[in-house]
Amino acid sequence: MDPVGQDINLNSPNKGLGPAGGVDSLTGVSVEGGAMGVAAVNTLPPGLTEEEAEELYSELTKVEEEINTLRQVLLAKEKHSADLKRKLGLSPLNELKQNLTKGWQDVQTSNAYLTASATLDDIAQSEAYKKTSETLSVAGQKTTAALSTMGTALSRKLGDMRNSPTFKSFEDKVGNIKLG
Repeated sequence: MDPVGQDINLNSPNKGLGPAGGVDSLTGVSVEGGAMGVAAVNTLPPGLTEEEAEELYSELTKVEEEINTLRQVLLAKEKHSADLKRKLGLSPLNELKQNLTKGWQDVQTSNAYLTASATLDDIAQSEAYKKTSETLSVAGQKTTAALSTMGTALSRKLGDMRNSPTFKSFEDKVGNIKLG
């Protein structure tokens, strides 16, 4: 096989075959000078004649060419879209932000969200909620006062302890250890 004349298109039914032709090992189709014919190497599926097989392979080739054309058109359209977005200053991050904003707006206007919001408003206006809130507020204030009193008492006790003769004696001994 002459590598210069090989068809390197991976989607081509002639891939790897030069102009002189040969037999495709996968399909059993002989390719001679670019024209396909059914090879006697593999048997045809039951009920399929050589002419029908040639017609199907011809149609397959056309469909694969159309697929390749569509891929090229899609690629060109995607590049054009990316250029337009770049010119408009739209980045993937901006698109994500827009999608999230739109999604949040959709959530806020959904029936489930509106129903839940109304229910929470009703709960916040109920007597039980108000009483619980007041009770927790009073408990928080009392806890704060108790902690403040305890902190003041601890400070006073530590100050008294520091001025005691025992602490002064201990402080002198520790001071002598550092110096000695």
